[in-house]
Amino acid sequence: MITIDYGRLNIRPGDNILDMGCGTGRHICAACQYPQIKAAGADINVNDLLAAREKIRLHELYSSPFAGIWGLYAASILDLPFADNRFDHVICSEVMEHIHDEFRAARELYRVIKPGGNLAVSVPRYFPERICWAFSNSYANTEGGHVRIYTKKRIIRLFESLGLSLTGRHWAHGLHSPYWWIKCLAGPDNEDAAPVKAYQRFLTWDMMKKPCLTRSTERLLNPVLGKSLVLYFRKDA
Repeated sequence: MITIDYGRLNIRPGDNILDMGCGTGRHICAACQYPQIKAAGADINVNDLLAAREKIRLHELYSSPFAGIWGLYAASILDLPFADNRFDHVICSEVMEHIHDEFRAARELYRVIKPGGNLAVSVPRYFPERICWAFSNSYANTEGGHVRIYTKKRIIRLFESLGLSLTGRHWAHGLHSPYWWIKCLAGPDNEDAAPVKAYQRFLTWDMMKKPCLTRSTERLLNPVLGKSLVLYFRKDA
């Protein structure tokens, strides 16, 4: 499930890309479809990095083309192990809502972007996220869970205060908001509830088959119910 629209980044051969909070590697696998790029994935969860390594290796074996060079790093967003102005593009998808020191995290992302480079950041959208918090106390209180709900103005102001310029925005995953509402009503850890399992099967089918009907439906739903707010910034040259 890709949240970032790579078409908005103007990726060129030889570009360096960082996916901060790469998880199990979904955005790195997509980045490595571009020829001659160098992709770095960083995450604080070592188990996720191990899963990402296996996923990337499977893509190398079975996906075509898979032309990128990649590396994985165990790292915190609060103290990135990369030099200043290192990356042409930085991706940070569904991470900032987990971080208590949001300004320090944003400053680290800014630091490693080259002048003229791009940042793509996504966070849960305010309206669907507020419903999740209302439906379940444990959703927000789980260890490592979400510590805040971002408004669009707040997240934009955070990155613009560092010297980044907003270049675009959109919403993503309109079909996923109802899944999380059902999950919160059933209990965030209750994977066996029949409605949760049924909707999960539907989402898996949709991601695998990509039928025109559901793809068109999600595009229509995204401006209204999109689970993620996706923002694109450029670092002034």
